[in-house]
Amino acid sequence: MVYLTRVEHFNAAHRLFNPGWSREQNETVFGKCANENWHGHNYELYVTIKGEPDPDTGFLFDVKKLSELIRDHVIEKVDHRNLNMDVDFLKGQMCSTENLAIGIWQQLQPHLPSTVQLHCIKLYETPRIYVEYFG
Repeated sequence: MVYLTRVEHFNAAHRLFNPGWSREQNETVFGKCANENWHGHNYELYVTIKGEPDPDTGFLFDVKKLSELIRDHVIEKVDHRNLNMDVDFLKGQMCSTENLAIGIWQQLQPHLPSTVQLHCIKLYETPRIYVEYFG
């Protein structure tokens, strides 16, 4: 089994806020992330696929095509956007990095060929905080 990872980057704003809670409770749980004026991150996205290399090319999957899939189905939807307001696949959810990673998986998985499997979405919110999702 071979694992191949493509790294992409995007910038987005969001707010962590539970509308069923008081302002005080939101601030206690989410701190500055509950700021009513939003806040942003420079996200680093690692998409890892797995499978067996093609005997004719030696490739697991064409990395240019992988990059295009990520761009078309994820980056175009989230880059320089407000995750709470602009991203269709996050509507009605808390816009945490955990939920964002799950949503990215759901956006990519149907578009990969049957010759490879999506193995992991690793999403860095900051250089010291990241989420990994394995489906």
